[in-house]
Amino acid sequence: MRDSEFQAYCDRINYVGPRDVSLETLEGLHTAHTFNVPFENLDVSCGRSILLDPETLYAKLVLRRRGGYCFEMNGWFALVLEHLGFQVTSHLARRSLGGGDYYAALHQVLVVTIEGTRYLADVGYGVEGISAPLPIDVDTEYMQFVNRYRFDWDDRFGHVLERKTDDGWVGMYAFPQDPCLPIDIDVVNYYTSTNPASFFLKGRFCTIPTPTGRITLTEDVFKIVENGQLTEREVEGEDDFRNLAQQYFRLDVAQIQQG
Repeated sequence: MRDSEFQAYCDRINYVGPRDVSLETLEGLHTAHTFNVPFENLDVSCGRSILLDPETLYAKLVLRRRGGYCFEMNGWFALVLEHLGFQVTSHLARRSLGGGDYYAALHQVLVVTIEGTRYLADVGYGVEGISAPLPIDVDTEYMQFVNRYRFDWDDRFGHVLERKTDDGWVGMYAFPQDPCLPIDIDVVNYYTSTNPASFFLKGRFCTIPTPTGRITLTEDVFKIVENGQLTEREVEGEDDFRNLAQQYFRLDVAQIQQG
C-alpha cells in the first residue's frame, strides 16, 4: 500500500487521527470505518466475483466509495493496519445459532496485538457487530455506543463474542486462537459469494451502524433503530430501493448493476 492510498482511505472514512502503532490509532480507524463504510452485498447479488487482491479492494472501497462484506472489509482493514506497522492475524469465525450450535466458519475477523494485549477487530459484521476493537479478555464487559459485549470461551471453537440483549447474553460468533491461511479465506470467500445456499445470495441488502443504532435496507423492508426505538416500513419497488440506497448509504444501485 502506498502512502497516497492510505491517505485516500483516511479521506474516505473521514479519519484525521494519529497514525502510530497505538490503541488510539486502532480505535480511531476502526470506528471511522464502521460508521462510514456500509456492509452490503450488491456485487454478489449481481453475480459478480468477489476479488480480494489489494488493487480491487482499493478501487471498490476507496475510489468507488462502496461497501462490501467481511472478506472485503476486514481484508482491506488488515492491509491498512499492516501498512502502519500493526501486528495483525486473520481468523475464521463461526456464527452462533442462539449461543449454542454454530454455522460453518464463514466469517473473517482480525486479531491485533499491541504491547502484548490482543484485540478483536472486525469492521465487517453486518448484525450488531462491534464498532471499535475489544480486548480479548474473558468475562469483562465492554460498552460501545448502544451495545454491550463480552467474551466467553468454548473448548471446541475458542473465543466467543457475546452481546447483551433483553433476554440476556447471546453468542454472536466464535473464533480460534490460531490464525487461518490466505488460501482458507479464498475458499470460504468463493463459497460465500457463489453457493446458492449462501445467505448473501438470498437478496440485496445494505446496513450500517450509527452511534445511536443501525440503518438497514433489504429488498422488502427499510429499518432505522435509534436508541432502542425501531422505525420500519415496506420498500415500495425498485425505485424506492434505489432512492433509499442513495440517500442513506450513498450507493448508486443502477450504476452498480451496470457494473
